[in-house]
Amino acid sequence: MTRRTHTALAAAIAAALTLGLGACSSSTGGDSAAVDGKGITTEGNGIIGGTPVKGGTLNILSNQDFSQLDPTRNWVEPEMDFGLRTLYRTLTTFKAAPGAEGLQIVPDLATDLGTPSDNGKTWTFRLKDGLKYEDGSPIVTDDIKYNVERSFSPELPGGPDYAKQYLNAPKGYAGPLKGQRLGKEAIEVPDAKTIVFHLKRPVAEFGYTVTLPTFAPVPVAKETGANYSNHPFSSGPYKIDSYDRGKRLVLVRNTNWDPGTDTVRKAYPDKIVVDQTLGSAGIADRLVADQGDDKNAIMYADLTPAKIPDVITNPSVKSRLVSQSEGCTAMLDMNTSKAPFDNPKLRLAMQYAVDKDAFQASVGGPALSDIATSYLPPALTGGSPVDHFKIPVAGDPAKAKQLLADAGFANGFSTEITVSTGAKQQAEAVQAALKKFNINVTINAVDASVTNSVIGSKDKQTGLAITGWCPDYPSAATFLPMIFDGRSIVDTGNQGDVTRFNDPAVNAELDRIAALTDVKAANDAYLALNDKIMDESPAVPMSWQKKPLLVGSNIAGAYANSVWSGELDYAAIGLKSVK
Repeated sequence: MTRRTHTALAAAIAAALTLGLGACSSSTGGDSAAVDGKGITTEGNGIIGGTPVKGGTLNILSNQDFSQLDPTRNWVEPEMDFGLRTLYRTLTTFKAAPGAEGLQIVPDLATDLGTPSDNGKTWTFRLKDGLKYEDGSPIVTDDIKYNVERSFSPELPGGPDYAKQYLNAPKGYAGPLKGQRLGKEAIEVPDAKTIVFHLKRPVAEFGYTVTLPTFAPVPVAKETGANYSNHPFSSGPYKIDSYDRGKRLVLVRNTNWDPGTDTVRKAYPDKIVVDQTLGSAGIADRLVADQGDDKNAIMYADLTPAKIPDVITNPSVKSRLVSQSEGCTAMLDMNTSKAPFDNPKLRLAMQYAVDKDAFQASVGGPALSDIATSYLPPALTGGSPVDHFKIPVAGDPAKAKQLLADAGFANGFSTEITVSTGAKQQAEAVQAALKKFNINVTINAVDASVTNSVIGSKDKQTGLAITGWCPDYPSAATFLPMIFDGRSIVDTGNQGDVTRFNDPAVNAELDRIAALTDVKAANDAYLALNDKIMDESPAVPMSWQKKPLLVGSNIAGAYANSVWSGELDYAAIGLKSVK
């Protein structure tokens, strides 16, 4: 969610940075978070609890298992944040700091931010000295190459697909699990400390691309295929002590991690315990009560809207609330590959039929979200929202009825919506709004750990779903191509273009924009393409969320990082005191 380069495009990228960061406010520092008039922690407001001490146990209270800790497959928040800050390192990463400072990249495993050549089509990185895995064995560049190759494997779906998009890999390459390794035309490892990436086209932001978990090391000898998520081999400050899926994950210190090679991860706690057996309301109740070990606890999932009054009416609790804009767009996705949502007029009618006011209320009201009027969030449109249709927030019933009739659905229809159990209230808001038009929506609420796999399966996917997208760094290049390029669609593990929207003209325009070397021209083109896709309406933008997270009274170093979609930055969090 940031970018930089030192090619001839540096000035243009700097301009893009200014545009991308326009909606971010800076840190004010201090030992506690400021709160706005609605009692919600404001953006970029500093660090709760001051600087942590070394030691103790950090407790993470969760209502769900991790869907993926395999770095090849980890592409959802807050799992990326957790994995990248505790278990594995990448070539570059983001600074551990609140506000705009946390949007800067720094070297991680690499000695610098990468050296481009061949007009940005070739990128070279050198590893630092002294890098080791949890067993003390050295981290070498072939391990990074191997993990990048794994991202091509159909057996390991769901992860970031930038390597597939960017690398000069042979057509049809199916990854190392098929016994194939990439050749020098894609990735070279001339020695144990040097790795060279050859791209299909110039990518000025590739130094940011390698912050993603795809570019973490995985040794060939530790390959366990789909089971690798159960025990990723640690290159970070912690390693897995035990993991009972869906119940409890315990991390302990990786004694072979050298803080001298890592300027980002502070690794304050001795141990991190993730309890995955709890309900959202119960987590909130425990953190509000703030008793015993819960003083040393943080919440993993968002504070439920029903519990907001309990927090903001109690000053001592309110001071422990962090809530920052996620920089993401929540959307009502339509499965455009099947009737009835293969009808573009019907999809357009949905833009006017939904009640975004009611949807906003279902996620906590204006204090916790803004109504979305565009796919691209304000952080990617110069800091100000784009309102393409200018539809009233509660919808436009007359226009919706007209469009439904034009589409041949004047008498309505029936469909199903898939959401995680935690988003059932949002689904009910959609259900109630559409019922007014004789659109009967059945809610399919599934566990959060399997939501993505259901929505991403051609056979299991329903007509509607509520999902969202966050940029991997502040560029529309990490947004529109990820969710609307029809060539990325797969039958299972479909994590990007979940609407299965496949318009050749849109695909061609994405290619044209990707080839532009003028970043301002690219930004302008993405804004125009955003409007074009809105007209075709594969999804309805619903809200721009804030992420409310409550922490215990003995927590220190707690701040939200917009890189991680408003999640707490696990690189710097710990305890105020250790008894």
